[in-house]
Amino acid sequence: MLGCEPNNKDTKYQEVLLQGKTMGTTFTVKVFVPESEVQSLTLFSDVQDLLADINQSMSTYIENSEISQFNRLEANTIFPLSADFRTVMAESIRLGNSTKTLDVTMGPLIDLWGFGPDKQPTKVPTGEQLQTIKDKMGVDKLALSTAGLTKSIQELELSFSAIAKGFGVDKVAELLEENGYTNYMVEIGGELRLSGSKPDGKLWAIAIEQPDPALLQRAVHRTLKLSTISVATSGDYRIFYELEGETFAHIISPETGKPIKQDLVSVTVLHPSSMTADALATALTVMGTEKAKIYAEENDIAVYLISKTTEGLKPYSSPKFAPYL
Repeated sequence: MLGCEPNNKDTKYQEVLLQGKTMGTTFTVKVFVPESEVQSLTLFSDVQDLLADINQSMSTYIENSEISQFNRLEANTIFPLSADFRTVMAESIRLGNSTKTLDVTMGPLIDLWGFGPDKQPTKVPTGEQLQTIKDKMGVDKLALSTAGLTKSIQELELSFSAIAKGFGVDKVAELLEENGYTNYMVEIGGELRLSGSKPDGKLWAIAIEQPDPALLQRAVHRTLKLSTISVATSGDYRIFYELEGETFAHIISPETGKPIKQDLVSVTVLHPSSMTADALATALTVMGTEKAKIYAEENDIAVYLISKTTEGLKPYSSPKFAPYL
């Protein structure tokens, strides 16, 4: 869907609104363009085509996608990569080694717990089932070279669910900038990238949600006023199910093989790259509060955490995040 809303304070520009579906979720793009260019815009179809290409590369729901082909590949076979797939793979390996909690080889584990293409399990997976899958996971079993990507174990499968949406946001932002547009907001499934400001000079207002699933309506924890930056928020309070008297959230620890159960309920990351922010938000959530604090401070990352305590929700902002408050 494409719509335009005139900006009352600057008659030379219009806000162009693009909305649609991608990657099993929705996308929204707001971009301010000169009025004279609005009628000739092809942005909506350009964005749709771009996102369709990324989905065709990185969706495990598409049988002939690039990632699905790799997942069926025999061990020790070189798999040539597209430029986009290589970019995401390289960052996935870097952050996997750095955080130890981001693991893009968790595809079978995600499926086992019913958060992938497979349905919710009828029974809680056994320790033996988890260990069998964990033995076939790990970015250490991947080798990325100029020729392509190989895996040392045939059963190893990739899933870019923690990074692909952020990458898609970055690619749409690049498309806008290639067309000369520098004042925009791009959002895919909650992952955001902002640039510039509105024509009246106002910054983008971005809300951090109150992480309380008991609330009947979504509530704002606090609002940030931001310019050129990417924003990613991860939490275990919206996507979950109950089974055998237990609640299981969609974020899974590669160490335990199980959905996380801990004090950290919301992580917001600010970073120039939406892809990196997306992946880090998930990785820090898996770490838990104390390890996430240490990682953010040691790596100079802008991070805002909300944790459950006996006294209620407790926020924390890393030193690099503080200027944004």
